[in-house]
Amino acid sequence: MSYCYYRTGKLFHSLPPVNDESIRMRILTGLFFCSQANNEVLEFIKPAWNKMVAISLEEKWMFLKREALSGNDDDSLPASDDFFSLVFPWEALLSDGIHYTDFVRSLFIQPDFFARIRPGYKNQVKDKLISRSVPFGIIREDSLSFNNTTQLSDVVELDKEVVIQDDSSQRIADFLKPLRTGKMLKVWDCCAGSGGKSILVKDILGEIELTVSDIRESILINLRKRFSTAGIKEYRSHLIDLTKPASQGSGYSAGAFDLVICDVPCSGSGTWARTPEQLYFWSETKILSYVQTQERITSRIIPYIKKGGYLLYITCSVFKEENENRVNSIMQQF
Repeated sequence: MSYCYYRTGKLFHSLPPVNDESIRMRILTGLFFCSQANNEVLEFIKPAWNKMVAISLEEKWMFLKREALSGNDDDSLPASDDFFSLVFPWEALLSDGIHYTDFVRSLFIQPDFFARIRPGYKNQVKDKLISRSVPFGIIREDSLSFNNTTQLSDVVELDKEVVIQDDSSQRIADFLKPLRTGKMLKVWDCCAGSGGKSILVKDILGEIELTVSDIRESILINLRKRFSTAGIKEYRSHLIDLTKPASQGSGYSAGAFDLVICDVPCSGSGTWARTPEQLYFWSETKILSYVQTQERITSRIIPYIKKGGYLLYITCSVFKEENENRVNSIMQQF
């Protein structure tokens, strides 16, 4: 119920500070918006709402406004009828190609989770899932979707047989496949996190000379554990703060890498359906800080790319300032 409340984003932020009754009603409102079928809590507390759970978000909003008005409590909801702009008031900031209302609707739905089957394990993994009666959807030949409550680790070996990875992250493979030339490539995953994209690169490109780095020692420890399970033994790992000059402690030489993968720190706005508290507490002023960090990191890693090499710039953001505007800036500067 708390997560449902966070999914309402900025819907109630223009109203006076909450009291016990108003917070109770806002939590129930969030539950109403997120419910697509009969809900026991709504049926017990708000049976009239429960009868309306199958209608659209816009229709639910107008239904609540009519109910508030009929109860002479019309100041309990914002005055605007534009539900989407109340929840997510940053339509003008979205990257080109993102459908605004579809995106806002997605914020009210807990998404599936996705797994990528590693090379050589496709039949084995599917046989395990079928034998244990685990429901799954086939996104692509090596990509599966699951209900978000599925305990996949009870059925298959994570990181050895499958990698838990959002579908959008898996699609990075489309950029990597053209680089399969048979040549041993030098690859630097410079904001490696726990290593999911490095495992993907290894699976797509085969034998590579891999270097990984991150600013957080704790997450590199997790990466090493995952690499061990994934069977990745030959690689270099470095603790580096790329917001500072990359020469400090890196030991890399100019033009050292054929491919640099840069999954930069960002707003994470493309994942807010999974982390709606980030939506609720988000402020537009935070974008500048992320953009400045992205600019520092990219400007310091580009000199380490060979002439004719590649930079794969990645965010999980929906904001154009972190996406196409940043890419255009990189292209102009370098």
